[in-house]
Amino acid sequence: MTVSHERVIEEWRKREESGRRGISLVVVGHVDAGKSTLMGRLLHELGTLSDKEHTSNERASAKIGKGSFAYAWALDSSEEERERGVTIDVAQDTFLTPNRRFTLLDAPGHRDFIPNMISGAAQADAAVLVVDASKGGFESGFGERGQTREHAILVRSLGVQQLVVAVNKMDAVDYDEERFKFIVDAVKPFLAQSGFDATKVTYVPVGAAVGENLVERTADGPLASWYTGPSLVAVLDELAPPSRQIDAPLRMPVTNVFRGQTAISAGVGASGRVVGGLLSVGDRVRIVPGDESAVIRALEQDGETVPWAVAGSAITAYLSGIEMNIVNIGSVLCPPSAPVQLATSLLVRVLVFEPSLPLMVGTPIELFHHSSNLSAVLTELVSTIDPKTGEVLKRKPRVLSRGVTATVRITLQAPGPIEPASVNKDMGRVILRMRGESVAAGVVLECN
Repeated sequence: MTVSHERVIEEWRKREESGRRGISLVVVGHVDAGKSTLMGRLLHELGTLSDKEHTSNERASAKIGKGSFAYAWALDSSEEERERGVTIDVAQDTFLTPNRRFTLLDAPGHRDFIPNMISGAAQADAAVLVVDASKGGFESGFGERGQTREHAILVRSLGVQQLVVAVNKMDAVDYDEERFKFIVDAVKPFLAQSGFDATKVTYVPVGAAVGENLVERTADGPLASWYTGPSLVAVLDELAPPSRQIDAPLRMPVTNVFRGQTAISAGVGASGRVVGGLLSVGDRVRIVPGDESAVIRALEQDGETVPWAVAGSAITAYLSGIEMNIVNIGSVLCPPSAPVQLATSLLVRVLVFEPSLPLMVGTPIELFHHSSNLSAVLTELVSTIDPKTGEVLKRKPRVLSRGVTATVRITLQAPGPIEPASVNKDMGRVILRMRGESVAAGVVLECN
């Protein structure tokens, strides 16, 4: 039975006023900064990961000589991730703080898995940037070949404004206050240059492996002699949920597709984050690209069956009346009456990062949009512009240099479901990559 959308909006508003408000949180940072260990320990201390599950992970990890990865195994669940000791795909879980309900997205740190990291960051409202405080660890992650800088730039480019910098492994430097200050002083100007508002960035010293300053700051703990700020959980609990485009047409980019295995979840399972509008059980949705439609048989959120979901929710929709090969990663679920349009030509305002090769007319690129990776070409460099005033500085530049803001025309080799940011900001953000490096990010101004 379909629940009326007016009733859904009414129920959602009541829930937001009276209960914990939901936030999607992505955890990023250089490989080996301790992201999965930090979040695995946090899940255990908050009760999301049971003692029984953690003990099982301790025994299994110790058996293959990786006992120090026990907390990370709460999120790194695949056999390959556990054998290699690195996060490969985006792991998802949930946890509660006194005032917030978090959907946790643990993104891979290795440069080989940046596309997966982009997919995770595109679903986030806020981010935790995990920095390794150990001697050499910070320098490696924050250096030219490290992923700390690229991850920070990418999450900001994908719309994340609230950032928590968790300076991890403080136990490895004997909780040295000067080391913490050194790291903050190095990271702070870079984040400002990357577009973060300093008032929306918080720095927290932690020792994930030993549980220091994660849930509570102990009065007589090793940080007590100089740190008087909040614990990581206390900072997370103060994050502000962004406004949601509830009244917009449904838009749900698909991040995973699978076959449902139970009576309730029979049919095609399509996971993703609702970035506009809402949907409820019984609704008919269209899958774009394509002309096919399906009926929502069931909805699942945070491991529980729910009757409806709204913008900002990470969900799985079980679809009936459609074949599995019709729904793909990168497809968008939308109303049959208001489908997202397919575009082949995009006018995009981009910020150029630090590309190794020049960006010129004719340059082949990869355009990342949510979980889609679309082959494209830079077909026109319209102008460079002043990022503060929007004033045109130069028309038809020959090349785009690093740090430049510009308007460009991009042609996709195959049509993609993309909308201008003025219509739906989450559907209008793109990342440009070339030869394994992120070269620019931008917002879509026009689609044709």
